[in-house]
Amino acid sequence: MAEAAPLWAVPVLPVALCLGAVAAAAFDAVVGGGSGRPGAGVLAAASAPLREGLRLLAQQRRTTPSADTALGRVGLGLVPVAAVLAAAVVPWGFVQVADPAVGIVWFNAMEVLAWAAVWLAGWGPNSVLSLIGGYRFLAQGLAYELPHMFALTTAGLGAESLRVSEVVGAQQGLWFAVWMPAAFAVYLLSAVAMSFWGPFGYPLGGDVAGGAVAEYSGVDRLLLLGGRWLLLTATAAFSVPLFLGGGRGPLLPGWGWTLLKTAAVLAVLILARRMLPALRAERYMEFAWMVLVPLTLVQALFVAVVVLNR
Repeated sequence: MAEAAPLWAVPVLPVALCLGAVAAAAFDAVVGGGSGRPGAGVLAAASAPLREGLRLLAQQRRTTPSADTALGRVGLGLVPVAAVLAAAVVPWGFVQVADPAVGIVWFNAMEVLAWAAVWLAGWGPNSVLSLIGGYRFLAQGLAYELPHMFALTTAGLGAESLRVSEVVGAQQGLWFAVWMPAAFAVYLLSAVAMSFWGPFGYPLGGDVAGGAVAEYSGVDRLLLLGGRWLLLTATAAFSVPLFLGGGRGPLLPGWGWTLLKTAAVLAVLILARRMLPALRAERYMEFAWMVLVPLTLVQALFVAVVVLNR
């Protein structure tokens, strides 16, 4: 079982997650050359997300007629909150803020909370385009959630526990990513879909003027777009204890290996964004139901047979 983190780790967790999200956004901007200025260097490109965040903080909020402001802002606030609460069960090395007996279920529940939050954010402004973006995310979520849940369950099945620290302990001889490759791949794919990012950015599609964020500006827009990066960072970090052996590794301390593995997963996801086209919701739904669900079921069956014959 992982060690309980000291009390000061509770306020540090959201700060650390924000720093990781900013670093991931900066790397994405460097890879994409997103400085916005011709001939600008790497430093200018890396600082572009931070400058954009400061610009949004100073920007005036936009209002729409007959908007349900309270409901919309609840949704906006829930996106980053869900990401932080999900990250609470991620062990850094062999220390974690919380290690409940149902840690995997907790993480998945926070993802579902984020799912509802984006829909609420789309509903709040009383705008057609915003509402379309929210419903697109619901449709996308219906497609990714079931294979994602099977991938999470497969890791728990391999460890015979839903406690995250015990999942890490079960990988002492062999990482789950090695003998559960389909579950690992589906988890990463669905993690990107949950963050409505990259090839799964359809809920924020340009054809509906930004979709769920169409009517938001200033702090409101920053909360939703920043929360998306927090979700991506949290799900990348959770893949480490789930499939990559947690903080185990030579030379470096446990927290160092967790940080290194999380950075590697984020780098892979960000680089893959440049190689994969944007997916329309109906095409991804067909692929998820016809390919991903059967694939994860077969993977879970294989793991179950292995566990029964230990």
